[in-house]
Amino acid sequence: MHIPRKEEEIVKRTISRNDDFRVLQHNIKRPEGIDKVTGKAIYIDDLQTENHLYGKTIRSTVAHGILKNIHFKDGIPWDEFVIVTAKDIPGKNVVTLIEDDQPYLCEREIMHKAEPLALIAHEDKHLVEKALNYVEVEVEELPAIFSIEDSQQNKVTLQQSNLTNEFHVGLKEISEDVWTECDQIIEGTYETGAQEQLYIETQGIIGQVDFDGDAIKKVSVWGSMQCPFYIVKALMPLFDVEETQVRVVQTETGGGFGGKEEYPNILSGHAALLSWKAGGRPVRMIYDRQEDLWATTKRHPSKITIKTGFKSDGTLHAMDIDLNLNAGGYITLTPLVLSRALLHCWGPYRCANTSANARAWLTNSIPFGAFRGFGTPQAVFAMELHINKCAAELNIDPAELRRKNLLQYGDTMPTGQVMDEKIDLDFLLDRSLEKSDYVNRRQQIEQFNQSQKSSGGLKRRGIGLCMNFHGGTFAGSGETHMNSHVAMTLDAKGHVDILAGQVEYGQGTITTFVQIASEVLGIPVEWISKHQPDTDVVPDSGPTVASRTTIVVGKMVERCSQALLKKLSEVGLNKDYTANEFQQAAQAYHNKHNELLYVKVKFEAPPDQLEWNEETYEGAAYAAYTWKCDILEVEVDLVDYSAKCDKFISVVECGRVLNPIIAAGQIEGGNAQALGFGLYEDTVLQEGGMANNQYTNYIIPTTADIPEMDIEFIEFPYLDYGPYAAKGIGELPIDAPAAAVAAAVAHAMGNHFICDIPILPEKIMVVAEQAEGI
Repeated sequence: MHIPRKEEEIVKRTISRNDDFRVLQHNIKRPEGIDKVTGKAIYIDDLQTENHLYGKTIRSTVAHGILKNIHFKDGIPWDEFVIVTAKDIPGKNVVTLIEDDQPYLCEREIMHKAEPLALIAHEDKHLVEKALNYVEVEVEELPAIFSIEDSQQNKVTLQQSNLTNEFHVGLKEISEDVWTECDQIIEGTYETGAQEQLYIETQGIIGQVDFDGDAIKKVSVWGSMQCPFYIVKALMPLFDVEETQVRVVQTETGGGFGGKEEYPNILSGHAALLSWKAGGRPVRMIYDRQEDLWATTKRHPSKITIKTGFKSDGTLHAMDIDLNLNAGGYITLTPLVLSRALLHCWGPYRCANTSANARAWLTNSIPFGAFRGFGTPQAVFAMELHINKCAAELNIDPAELRRKNLLQYGDTMPTGQVMDEKIDLDFLLDRSLEKSDYVNRRQQIEQFNQSQKSSGGLKRRGIGLCMNFHGGTFAGSGETHMNSHVAMTLDAKGHVDILAGQVEYGQGTITTFVQIASEVLGIPVEWISKHQPDTDVVPDSGPTVASRTTIVVGKMVERCSQALLKKLSEVGLNKDYTANEFQQAAQAYHNKHNELLYVKVKFEAPPDQLEWNEETYEGAAYAAYTWKCDILEVEVDLVDYSAKCDKFISVVECGRVLNPIIAAGQIEGGNAQALGFGLYEDTVLQEGGMANNQYTNYIIPTTADIPEMDIEFIEFPYLDYGPYAAKGIGELPIDAPAAAVAAAVAHAMGNHFICDIPILPEKIMVVAEQAEGI
């Protein structure tokens, strides 16, 4: 059973404020906060334009077919409209991303519902919306497939093969001899549905093309996005122009969660195409909520089968994982999502014999894409719920089964990566058990359930526990290949402007960068700003994804600040300077050079970083990992068969916490989204298209559904890969709570497990009938 740690150990390992820091680990006022809460912030729909048109998209209402014709019916003055079809496109009709399989506008074969077929624009917003009802699309329908199973069985073959990608880690296969050595073998299959990002601000872009005579001079877009330089790369082949002829500006962005990673490539192309066809007039394309939900990417549905072999003492001896994702109609970012899912699928456990296979399959569903966690929530749900199921079958407490198998310092992962970070997952587990009073609560809950059964009561309670890790940055040598840069300018008054392509969309990028720079430079945070991402001005520091903003780009901000100080030392700035002396040095530099001081640094990998083999999937998958343990309680009502989480504890290891409020907010927000993933958010796909595409019937957890959360941060000794030993934290929190809530529901229902999420009342009703005949 659980043995509490000594109090001095807890104090030693728990983060406390470092008094040597001037700004870091303090909750400073967010630089962009006042404008946002007072309504002064300029989002894309607030941006004023003149002589503009409103653009709309004509979309397919069938999942698979051959586009025969598009008829523009009488009743609309079509001669006043700008119309773009595939044959009008001046460059390549392909959305540049990983594979060149997705067109901006369908030319022949329709692959999914809501696929863009044509674009229309008019200066009257209401008329262009009305005009959509006067368009008739002639399609020869073809057989379609929507499930992973149908795709695997090749009931319909899409493109050259339904299998888009396949990756493998660990043993090629586990021999029968190894399975024979196991005392108990447990198998399970786990499924997750699609999930909508549901950012507050919908997708929106304004596009404008400037001409030099008949030639394109500049293609410019402004909009709500996560990755401005993705859009640059996408627009270049679409218009057959050079990189310098494309400008992308990020406006204030009201949430993204991955949904604005790759999809703005498409919308930017559409808006710019209409502007090009309109002779350069700006075109506004801002989706309403229904179109946004219907047309954009979602989290990949998954089906994962796990077979584990245990020794009699509860230690893992063999693990075979078969992971499958539904890619939808086009590949989008599926290879990266599949890769990350695979690299997290074995959980924070050691096992001598592991084999893991991951595959993605084309279907005629909407294309699935990036969503916070990037494949990891699907993988973690399966493994963590499986561990809870194994604990029930082995008659071992779920916490103690984990303790027997947790990774330790020096252990080797299935990729061959040695855990050289001095982790202490036993301590992470201990703190969680102590804070939740887990042992007592589990006993009390079981007594409560027995009392309810005896008295005919219709309430049940359960407690669930899950643990997970998350790799920060891009896998392997991805960061090195990306060649990211950060720059800074310093004016004569001592004001510093951070130039980076990282996007602020509510997660705290600006605040974190400003704090890092202020700490290094020794000047007030008010003297520092972060430039709005504009690809004509800021260098490409890589996309705002993959929990890399703080650990990778924040480190470059730290190094850039140090480079700036070195420049100022050349004009007499001494080591122990005051803020006023910093200003004087800035003025001296300006007087000497008559220009802004400009410094720029590029990403540098740690010199001892283990290489990653992209072909064999061997080596160091990630430079740093974050760790988390969630314990939550649920109440199940056997009248309406609802489950509600009412207690939630998270203990988190993410290196040094640079801003406590922002860090806690990331954990709370990720936890809330994970509760939605596990309990509420049912994306109803009818023939591959989202049928419940409105707020009234796509249910997300509200404040009434989310309990108060008890968050604690601890810190493991950590090499200084990130700025001031900080790691990334954006994705870690969403990975495990869905499994924890499913485990808690199973505990409430007498260890009857629901292995597919979301856990809707209909599913609880079936289990209640099986468990108790209710």
